[in-house]
Amino acid sequence: MSVRDYVTVRVGGHLFGIEALSIQDVFYPRNITPVPLAAHEILGVLNLRGRIVTAVCARRRLGLQPREAGAPEPKAVGIEVGGDNYGLIVDQVESVMKLDSDEMIPPPDNLPPRWAEIIPGVFRLPDSLLVIFDAPRLLTAGLQLGVAA
Repeated sequence: MSVRDYVTVRVGGHLFGIEALSIQDVFYPRNITPVPLAAHEILGVLNLRGRIVTAVCARRRLGLQPREAGAPEPKAVGIEVGGDNYGLIVDQVESVMKLDSDEMIPPPDNLPPRWAEIIPGVFRLPDSLLVIFDAPRLLTAGLQLGVAA
């Protein structure tokens, strides 16, 4: 039995989990400066308590529809990958759940290719499924080349 904490987030109505150990902060992504010629998923950069953070839109990374006008202000989860700081912008940050990693099941084979490469597994919850992100992979896949994944 290997119990881990997962932070649950909503993106486009879907419930996702990110291993809590990989998250440094939860914040409102404000004062984002666009970066010319950046990949479509990169909204820009922002200054978070002296750190330069690359703001990455989870909806765009997952190929989901844009947020509706008038939707509540999004939040971001701060994650460091390879010495670089990222803010993954999500619709909501909900809670932290303790889950036994032995109970994670492999993702279905029929996931869209973009999702299949960043989802290591799924947990069955009493009333829904919790899809786990490989957050570092979600944030960086294809970005080094400036192309969409």
